[in-house]
Amino acid sequence: MPRPIQYKVYKIPKRNGRGVRTIAQPTEVLKVMQRMVLDSYLKGLPVHDCATAYRDGISIKENATEHLNSKYLLKMDFSDFFPSISPSDLISHLERHRGSVVREDAYAVKKIFFWTIKKDPLLKLSIGAPSSPFISNTLMYEFDCKISDECTHLGVRYTRYADDLTFTTNTRGALFGLPDIVNKVCTEIAYPKLKINPEKTIFSSKGNNRHITGLVLTNDNKISLGRERKRYFRSLIHKYSLGELSSEDTYALKGRLAFAKHVEPTFYNSVIQKYGAELIASIMVFQISK
Repeated sequence: MPRPIQYKVYKIPKRNGRGVRTIAQPTEVLKVMQRMVLDSYLKGLPVHDCATAYRDGISIKENATEHLNSKYLLKMDFSDFFPSISPSDLISHLERHRGSVVREDAYAVKKIFFWTIKKDPLLKLSIGAPSSPFISNTLMYEFDCKISDECTHLGVRYTRYADDLTFTTNTRGALFGLPDIVNKVCTEIAYPKLKINPEKTIFSSKGNNRHITGLVLTNDNKISLGRERKRYFRSLIHKYSLGELSSEDTYALKGRLAFAKHVEPTFYNSVIQKYGAELIASIMVFQISK
């Protein structure tokens, strides 16, 4: 099946620096169609409370905050999360929660929400489509229900931010059996067919570096941006103060500082004290001229 012309496909480096991630960006027309069908046909499908990504009013800070005041941490990660989700998964999910799906609707679901690359007949969920976040969250409902129930029995707190699974507890040893449980649930659920990336299964405890979706849990039970990120933000502010930051980089810094203000207000206040309220305010109101 040829690649649909409605997608612009490009690759970006993965955060770990190993390999690239394929992004399929829908055209503006297709994005409008995806949003319309999402709002009229898919919204209302269940999403578990433990799913913290792509939800209004919830960010990586809220996800990390769920795990404060815990001594022990386990992080796990799926391999190729979005690309592992297929049209048949969504159709099966619709049939489970809405009843039978007529052939025309099944065909429309495939055409609107999924894409494929040349020489690959498998349709997959796009990284880059506005509809993909909700679809991934609702398709993980059965998985989240099963894992959440297991964790409740073990006295473990569980959240899932897209493909990042986080488990915390104050009970020594309670996390050690969870990788086997997660792998078992992956094989038991009807859809989607997912695999854990064993290289990203990490155990940690209080006193060590504990990171959740890019944020740091400090030993005094606070959420932090982390030393490296704060050092980087300061370096950008310094460059801006010298007039050495481009318009694009300044606009990006504005977003970074808004993020810092939300996650760690004390750091935001510290840069105001160091660089001056006027300088920081000029960044926060910066707009790129059209």
